[in-house]
Amino acid sequence: MRALPRLLLPALGLMVAGCDLAPQDPPPAPPPAAFFKEDGDWRTALPADMAPRGPWWTVFGDDRLDQLECRLDGENQDLRQALARHDQATALAREAGAAQYPQLSYSGGANRNQLSRSVAILSHPNLYNNDLAEGSLSWEIDLWGRVRNLVAAASLRASASAADLAATKLALESDLATAYLGLQALDAQQQTVDRAVTAYQDALAFTQRRHDGGAAAQIDVDQAQLQRDNALTQATENRLRRAQLEHVIAVLVGEAPANFNLPPQPLVALPPPIATVLPSTLLERRPDIAAAERLVAATNADIGVARAAFFPTFDLAAVGGVQSALPHRLFDAASRLWAIGPSLSGPLYDGGQRSAATDQARAIRDEAVAAYRQTVLAAYREVEDNLVALHRLESEAASQSSALASAQRALSQAETRYKGGLATYLEVTTAQNAALAAESSAIDIRNRRMAAAVGLIQALGGGWQGFSQTAMP
Repeated sequence: MRALPRLLLPALGLMVAGCDLAPQDPPPAPPPAAFFKEDGDWRTALPADMAPRGPWWTVFGDDRLDQLECRLDGENQDLRQALARHDQATALAREAGAAQYPQLSYSGGANRNQLSRSVAILSHPNLYNNDLAEGSLSWEIDLWGRVRNLVAAASLRASASAADLAATKLALESDLATAYLGLQALDAQQQTVDRAVTAYQDALAFTQRRHDGGAAAQIDVDQAQLQRDNALTQATENRLRRAQLEHVIAVLVGEAPANFNLPPQPLVALPPPIATVLPSTLLERRPDIAAAERLVAATNADIGVARAAFFPTFDLAAVGGVQSALPHRLFDAASRLWAIGPSLSGPLYDGGQRSAATDQARAIRDEAVAAYRQTVLAAYREVEDNLVALHRLESEAASQSSALASAQRALSQAETRYKGGLATYLEVTTAQNAALAAESSAIDIRNRRMAAAVGLIQALGGGWQGFSQTAMP
């Protein structure tokens, strides 16, 4: 045992001086993009997903949405699955990290043995006891960085898993906000259609009285009834869509649809104002970009593990204990046993197995690099898509508002002309259809603007709150 320090010190020296066979390549550069077409004050960004996002949904100023988002964070089952996956990755990282330290174990036993009388050694009894108690130590001397790279890869994958968890959470929060605002849009549509049904019912009754008095033809009655029935069908279809969307929200907040209910609340809000200058550092909060970058680093460490397999493995092992054929002599000095020393093992010929494993590790890294760059490109596209949607839909909303006002004036004039006997009912139905379509389109545009606002917040990794609004150089 006195020789143990003399053996451990060189081993520690080898570990400190050990080399690292992982490629020392710089992180992959994202696809170049000096600016976004929809906002010229952007620069290329690097991941910083640990930056705080906060309750980004509060920009919509809806207390009910705030409450639903809080319920999602605590009760959504998809989010709990993502959290469990992250816990698994963290545990695997701890498991890999244990390989850096000596492994200690113990064993013991008490056996009664009988040798074959045919082969028994004359000088040794053929019936004897064998009592044993021992402890052992083993330690791989990480000369080539195999263990360090295994630990680094596992730690990076755990970090990527944390980013995946954040991405899942952000996506679910965005889905909930989009569904909730869509539900409000359906409530606004329902309000519009219900008003139309009432108006069409009154028009049908008026036309029926005119027909009964001989002032209107049967075709006018049929057209009025067609309008009323079509509106009733649209109202029923709208209620169906609302019920299904309410079920979606129920599942997102971890509630059984049968136990969940949201009273109608028509959409009246407008998209929150976007910062006049959106710094590109906002993209750095995107967790999917961070996860992709960390997976590249993990696959780089995997190459180091594969390359280390070409070199011999050094292990330090030690065993100490007691062994005796007589139980009462087990702990006597004469019963002590021990062994200590290094061992070496390495490849001579494997038919190209290790070379193939290294090539595979390099190909996996190439795939991870391409996936990272594709993730960045997708981030650029999502920001562009939602920025252009917000800009163009704002213009659409203005023109549609003017169209709706015109349609409502035309309907009022058509109804007046019909009541005065100056127009046929076909003119009224045409004006009614145009007015209802114009109002429905206006609500749809507002809903799309709100959805684009949510999409932009998600594309920016959680909104623009808490960041300086000064353009980055």
